[in-house]
Amino acid sequence: MNFFVRKALSFVIVIFCIISFSGFALAQTLIVVLGDSLTEGFGVAKEEAYPHLLEKELQRKGHSVKVINAGISGSTSASAPSRLRWYIKTHPEIVILALGGNDGLRGLSVKHMKKNLSKAIELAQSEKILILLAGMQIPQNYGTEYTQSFRNAFHELARQYQLQMIPFLLKEVGGVSSLNQDDGIHPNPEGHQIIFRTVLEYLEPLLPIRQ
Repeated sequence: MNFFVRKALSFVIVIFCIISFSGFALAQTLIVVLGDSLTEGFGVAKEEAYPHLLEKELQRKGHSVKVINAGISGSTSASAPSRLRWYIKTHPEIVILALGGNDGLRGLSVKHMKKNLSKAIELAQSEKILILLAGMQIPQNYGTEYTQSFRNAFHELARQYQLQMIPFLLKEVGGVSSLNQDDGIHPNPEGHQIIFRTVLEYLEPLLPIRQ
């Protein structure tokens, strides 16, 4: 009788291991990109915006990921805490925080922007969510003091909260007419191709090792 009990227990253990391994292998990393019109993909097709390109490329490389495009045109850092609170319900592992650009373009207080982003970061960290902070820059015609203060704010937040950071979301795209739409602000499809590769460089090392 003991022989059959041992056999049965062994069978149960094997089945449990198979189910556990399968669940692990199929586990999907959820990534939320919380941003503004640059993230939403203003003026381009949804499939051409950098969040979709990120998901497509990561899946092609064997990563089990789902990327949610949480970009809303015109949004500022003030919306970050409340919007993040809603997306926490989806249980993301990673949030790419790509807000603040509109604060700068509107000349809003850098101090208030930092406070808004800090609230979102602290909320995410309280939920054990990893934040990848996207740095932004604005044109020099806003004045040297303001542009430097604005740019430095993102680096200060990254240091304060020990965050991984994309130094400049629009690296090699911002200010390049051939990579932007007629408004000179929103990237065209070619610009989004560059943005997604910039983000990919900093995002991929944060993902679980592929099995």
